Amino acid sequence: MKHLIDDGRPIFVQIAERIEDDIIEGGLPEESQVPSTNQFAVFYKINPATAAKGVNLLVDEGILYKKRGIGMFVAEGARMKVIEKRKEQFFEQFIVTMIQEAEKLGITTEQLMDMIRKGEGRR
Repeated sequence: MKHLIDDGRPIFVQIAERIEDDIIEGGLPEESQVPSTNQFAVFYKINPATAAKGVNLLVDEGILYKKRGIGMFVAEGARMKVIEKRKEQFFEQFIVTMIQEAEKLGITTEQLMDMIRKGEGRR
């Protein structure tokens, strides 16, 4: 598990994103058990209720599910669901914002595409 970054976003949102990251990266495969809210609370030094709020966010989205008396598990299809969610967030947060800024600066679509191609070489 990675440590939380205090970037002004609610801690429970950061917990949910860390779990999503682990799902995307394969650290939490589908049908595997997720650490308990108490384990999250101890690891991140937070209130168990805060950890539970982050986990429950993912339950509400169908990414995690509860096995009564056993714990939380990664749902089948969760990885693709998280990837699609993150792609949509990426589009809204970066692509739409980039296009709006480009329009303000008078950058054409072709110029923008050239900039993206140029940026690919910097990886």
